Amino acid sequence: MPSTTNDTAAGALPPPMGRRERKKAATRKAIADAALRLFLERGYDEVGIREIADAADVSTTTLFKHFPVKEALVFDEDADQEARLLAAVRERPEGRSVPAALREHALTMRLATADNDPRFAAFTDLVAGTPALRDYSQNMWLRHTAALAQVIAEESGLADGDPACTALAHFALEAPRAAAAHDDPRQAITRAFDLLENGWSALPRPTA
Repeated sequence: MPSTTNDTAAGALPPPMGRRERKKAATRKAIADAALRLFLERGYDEVGIREIADAADVSTTTLFKHFPVKEALVFDEDADQEARLLAAVRERPEGRSVPAALREHALTMRLATADNDPRFAAFTDLVAGTPALRDYSQNMWLRHTAALAQVIAEESGLADGDPACTALAHFALEAPRAAAAHDDPRQAITRAFDLLENGWSALPRPTA
Protein backbone atom coordinates (compact mmCIF):
# COMPACT_ATOMS: atom_id res chain seq x y z
CA MET A 1 0.00 0.00 0.00
CA PRO A 2 1.26 3.54 -0.61
CA SER A 3 3.07 4.70 2.51
CA THR A 4 0.84 6.44 5.06
CA THR A 5 3.49 7.17 7.64
CA ASN A 6 3.08 10.65 9.08
CA ASP A 7 5.11 11.14 12.25
CA THR A 8 3.62 14.53 13.03
CA ALA A 9 0.08 13.24 12.77
CA ALA A 10 0.79 9.94 14.47
CA GLY A 11 2.29 11.51 17.57
CA ALA A 12 5.71 11.13 19.12
CA LEU A 13 8.49 9.75 16.98
CA PRO A 14 9.26 6.08 17.59
CA PRO A 15 12.57 5.13 19.19
CA PRO A 16 15.43 4.70 16.68
CA MET A 17 15.88 1.21 15.26
CA GLY A 18 19.11 -0.73 15.47
CA ARG A 19 21.13 -1.60 12.38
CA ARG A 20 19.55 -5.07 12.04
CA GLU A 21 16.03 -3.69 12.32
CA ARG A 22 16.79 -0.93 9.80
CA LYS A 23 18.09 -3.47 7.32
CA LYS A 24 14.99 -5.65 7.72
CA ALA A 25 12.70 -2.64 7.33
CA ALA A 26 14.55 -1.52 4.21
CA THR A 27 14.30 -4.99 2.68
CA ARG A 28 10.60 -5.18 3.45
CA LYS A 29 10.00 -1.77 1.90
CA ALA A 30 11.99 -2.67 -1.21
CA ILE A 31 9.91 -5.81 -1.70
CA ALA A 32 6.60 -4.02 -1.16
CA ASP A 33 7.56 -1.14 -3.44
CA ALA A 34 8.64 -3.51 -6.21
CA ALA A 35 5.44 -5.53 -5.87
CA LEU A 36 3.15 -2.51 -5.99
CA ARG A 37 5.00 -1.06 -8.98
CA LEU A 38 4.64 -4.31 -10.92
CA PHE A 39 1.02 -4.80 -9.89
CA LEU A 40 0.10 -1.28 -11.00
CA GLU A 41 1.94 -1.68 -14.28
CA ARG A 42 0.64 -5.11 -15.30
CA GLY A 43 -2.10 -6.21 -12.92
CA TYR A 44 -1.98 -8.33 -9.78
CA ASP A 45 -2.71 -11.66 -11.42
CA GLU A 46 -0.10 -11.14 -14.15
CA VAL A 47 2.87 -10.79 -11.77
CA GLY A 48 4.60 -13.78 -10.18
CA ILE A 49 6.38 -14.00 -6.84
CA ARG A 50 9.76 -14.71 -8.45
CA GLU A 51 9.44 -11.58 -10.60
CA ILE A 52 8.84 -9.51 -7.50
CA ALA A 53 11.79 -11.08 -5.69
CA ASP A 54 14.05 -10.42 -8.68
CA ALA A 55 12.87 -6.81 -8.93
CA ALA A 56 13.65 -6.30 -5.23
CA ASP A 57 16.96 -8.19 -5.54
CA VAL A 58 16.05 -10.77 -2.88
CA SER A 59 15.38 -14.50 -2.86
CA THR A 60 11.85 -15.87 -2.81
CA THR A 61 12.67 -17.31 0.63
CA THR A 62 13.43 -13.81 1.91
CA LEU A 63 10.26 -12.47 0.34
CA PHE A 64 8.11 -15.06 2.10
CA LYS A 65 9.80 -14.31 5.43
CA HIS A 66 8.37 -10.81 5.19
CA PHE A 67 5.13 -11.57 3.33
CA PRO A 68 3.68 -15.06 3.92
CA VAL A 69 1.03 -14.68 1.18
CA LYS A 70 0.99 -12.74 -2.08
CA GLU A 71 -1.96 -10.56 -1.02
CA ALA A 72 0.01 -9.22 1.95
CA LEU A 73 2.44 -7.52 -0.44
CA VAL A 74 -0.27 -4.98 -1.26
CA PHE A 75 -1.07 -4.22 2.38
CA ASP A 76 2.46 -3.97 3.71
CA GLU A 77 1.64 -1.30 6.34
CA ASP A 78 -1.42 -3.10 7.69
CA ALA A 79 0.01 -3.77 11.16
CA ASP A 80 1.40 -0.24 11.50
CA GLN A 81 -1.92 1.28 10.47
CA GLU A 82 -3.79 -0.79 13.05
CA ALA A 83 -1.30 0.18 15.75
CA ARG A 84 -1.79 3.88 14.98
CA LEU A 85 -5.56 3.45 14.97
CA LEU A 86 -5.59 1.82 18.40
CA ALA A 87 -3.11 4.37 19.75
CA ALA A 88 -5.45 7.17 18.68
CA VAL A 89 -7.95 5.84 21.22
CA ARG A 90 -5.57 4.73 23.96
CA GLU A 91 -3.39 7.84 23.87
CA ARG A 92 -6.07 10.50 23.31
CA PRO A 93 -5.77 13.65 25.45
CA GLU A 94 -7.67 13.76 28.71
CA GLY A 95 -11.22 14.93 28.13
CA ARG A 96 -11.34 13.93 24.46
CA SER A 97 -14.07 11.42 23.65
CA VAL A 98 -13.44 8.22 21.74
CA PRO A 99 -15.39 9.40 18.66
CA ALA A 100 -13.49 12.70 18.68
CA ALA A 101 -10.17 10.84 18.83
CA LEU A 102 -11.19 8.63 15.92
CA ARG A 103 -12.37 11.66 13.94
CA GLU A 104 -8.98 13.31 14.41
CA HIS A 105 -7.24 10.11 13.30
CA ALA A 106 -9.44 9.92 10.19
CA LEU A 107 -8.76 13.54 9.27
CA THR A 108 -5.02 13.54 9.91
CA MET A 109 -4.09 10.05 8.72
CA ARG A 110 -6.56 8.51 6.30
CA LEU A 111 -7.82 11.65 4.58
CA ALA A 112 -4.29 13.07 4.28
CA THR A 113 -3.21 9.87 2.57
CA ALA A 114 -5.92 10.08 -0.05
CA ASP A 115 -5.24 13.78 -0.67
CA ASN A 116 -1.46 13.73 -0.90
CA ASP A 117 -0.43 10.45 -2.55
CA PRO A 118 -0.99 10.36 -6.32
CA ARG A 119 -0.77 6.57 -6.27
CA PHE A 120 -3.70 6.22 -3.87
CA ALA A 121 -6.42 6.19 -6.54
CA ALA A 122 -4.47 3.62 -8.57
CA PHE A 123 -4.03 1.53 -5.43
CA THR A 124 -7.73 1.57 -4.58
CA ASP A 125 -8.60 0.71 -8.19
CA LEU A 126 -6.18 -2.23 -8.03
CA VAL A 127 -7.81 -3.59 -4.88
CA ALA A 128 -11.36 -3.00 -6.13
CA GLY A 129 -10.63 -4.73 -9.44
CA THR A 130 -8.92 -7.83 -8.00
CA PRO A 131 -11.16 -10.41 -6.25
CA ALA A 132 -8.33 -11.88 -4.17
CA LEU A 133 -7.35 -8.44 -2.90
CA ARG A 134 -10.95 -7.46 -2.20
CA ASP A 135 -11.42 -10.58 -0.06
CA TYR A 136 -8.12 -10.04 1.75
CA SER A 137 -8.97 -6.39 2.37
CA GLN A 138 -12.38 -7.26 3.76
CA ASN A 139 -10.91 -9.82 6.18
CA MET A 140 -8.29 -7.28 7.23
CA TRP A 141 -11.03 -4.69 7.77
CA LEU A 142 -13.01 -7.07 9.98
CA ARG A 143 -9.91 -7.69 12.08
CA HIS A 144 -9.35 -3.96 12.51
CA THR A 145 -12.97 -3.58 13.58
CA ALA A 146 -12.64 -6.31 16.21
CA ALA A 147 -9.37 -4.89 17.58
CA LEU A 148 -10.77 -1.35 17.70
CA ALA A 149 -14.00 -2.49 19.36
CA GLN A 150 -11.98 -4.22 22.08
CA VAL A 151 -9.94 -1.10 22.79
CA ILE A 152 -13.07 1.09 22.83
CA ALA A 153 -14.63 -1.25 25.39
CA GLU A 154 -11.49 -1.16 27.55
CA GLU A 155 -11.26 2.63 27.42
CA SER A 156 -14.99 3.12 28.10
CA GLY A 157 -15.48 0.66 30.92
CA LEU A 158 -17.83 -1.47 28.86
CA ALA A 159 -17.88 -5.23 28.52
CA ASP A 160 -15.77 -6.88 25.87
CA GLY A 161 -18.09 -7.69 22.99
CA ASP A 162 -20.53 -4.88 23.78
CA PRO A 163 -22.43 -4.30 20.50
CA ALA A 164 -22.23 -0.52 20.92
CA CYS A 165 -18.43 -0.72 20.82
CA THR A 166 -18.52 -2.92 17.73
CA ALA A 167 -20.94 -0.52 16.04
CA LEU A 168 -18.81 2.53 16.83
CA ALA A 169 -15.67 0.76 15.56
CA HIS A 170 -17.43 -0.29 12.35
CA PHE A 171 -18.86 3.11 11.52
CA ALA A 172 -15.68 4.95 12.52
CA LEU A 173 -13.71 2.84 10.05
CA GLU A 174 -16.33 3.16 7.31
CA ALA A 175 -16.84 6.95 7.61
CA PRO A 176 -13.69 7.97 5.66
CA ARG A 177 -14.48 5.48 2.89
CA ALA A 178 -18.06 6.74 2.64
CA ALA A 179 -16.87 10.35 2.62
CA ALA A 180 -14.36 9.83 -0.18
CA ALA A 181 -16.98 10.28 -2.89
CA HIS A 182 -18.18 13.66 -1.57
CA ASP A 183 -17.06 16.99 -3.00
CA ASP A 184 -15.72 17.97 0.43
CA PRO A 185 -14.49 14.77 2.13
CA ARG A 186 -13.25 16.64 5.20
CA GLN A 187 -16.67 18.13 5.87
CA ALA A 188 -18.33 14.77 5.18
CA ILE A 189 -16.08 13.02 7.70
CA THR A 190 -16.73 15.71 10.28
CA ARG A 191 -20.49 15.42 9.85
CA ALA A 192 -20.37 11.64 10.09
CA PHE A 193 -18.40 11.77 13.31
CA ASP A 194 -20.74 14.42 14.73
CA LEU A 195 -23.46 11.81 14.39
CA LEU A 196 -21.30 9.16 16.06
CA GLU A 197 -20.38 11.58 18.85
CA ASN A 198 -24.02 12.39 19.59
CA GLY A 199 -25.02 8.74 19.66
CA TRP A 200 -22.05 7.70 21.78
CA SER A 201 -22.56 10.45 24.36
CA ALA A 202 -26.20 9.41 24.77
CA LEU A 203 -25.30 5.76 25.38
CA PRO A 204 -26.22 4.63 28.93
CA ARG A 205 -23.13 3.64 30.92
CA PRO A 206 -23.01 0.84 33.50
CA THR A 207 -23.24 2.02 37.09
CA ALA A 208 -20.54 1.07 39.57
